[in-house]
Amino acid sequence: MSATRGTRHGLLTRAGFKWRTRYTGRQSVTEEWLMSAESETPSPSVGLFATCAVDLLRPSVGFAAVRLLEDAGCRVCVPEQSCCGQVAYNSGLREDTARLARQVIRNFADVDYVVVPSGSCASMLRNHYPALFDAPSERGVAETFAGRVYELTTFLDEVMDYRPRPAAAESDLGIAYHDSCAGLRELGIRRQPRRLLERYSNCHPLDPDNREECCGFGGTFCMKFPEIADRMAADKAAAVIDTDADLLLGGDLTCLVHIAGKLHRQGHQAPRVRHVAEFLAGETGPAIGEEE
Repeated sequence: MSATRGTRHGLLTRAGFKWRTRYTGRQSVTEEWLMSAESETPSPSVGLFATCAVDLLRPSVGFAAVRLLEDAGCRVCVPEQSCCGQVAYNSGLREDTARLARQVIRNFADVDYVVVPSGSCASMLRNHYPALFDAPSERGVAETFAGRVYELTTFLDEVMDYRPRPAAAESDLGIAYHDSCAGLRELGIRRQPRRLLERYSNCHPLDPDNREECCGFGGTFCMKFPEIADRMAADKAAAVIDTDADLLLGGDLTCLVHIAGKLHRQGHQAPRVRHVAEFLAGETGPAIGEEE
């Protein structure tokens, strides 16, 4: 499987791996592994499921995820992919979602693990795909696939026992952490990103007072109920500001875009907002919502 294959429409296909080679001066771990015939224990192969939001809105999250996975010792590829089907699933379009699921399962059949930089999309693949199929054979294939799916921070922490390299320019800043609903409630993601941050810079993130509450994005929820979603975003933004943090991190880009948008509309310059993968990978470019 080629490490240069990418997503169907997005920037990871056109620029991602060329970008990584050009600006990091590194060979991919896949290339290094293939040239190391003496390796006794092959590195695990990981298929990155980039997600629509990352691919179309902020591909730097995908690049950061690749860097972290490779640094952890994985061989990384980006198989052809599209949406995970969550929007269709939440809208009651079960058959359409099943067609997407079959495509995803087929395209990621040849990797040891499927890693997703989003608790929401990871939960769709891991928790909901098997329920889409009534036929025992298809359900069995979906269950086997689901068992190989991990959210990024969970995979790095629990599977790879990854120790991030403490080199980010922003590692001495006050940091708040946003726990997204799907990751927290459906996948139990809470300690995993915090352990990675503690290993990285001995950082103990601040928790907003309403840390258990939804930010208001909720996929199609913010489109169906915009006034309620806006109020929830305002409450979340206020709680984050009260932490006095310089930086807000989280594991779901859509939640972070929603909160960052509210902070910017209110005129706040801080906290800056980043995906946790960007921070751990030392990304120092514009934060979410900032101009290039």
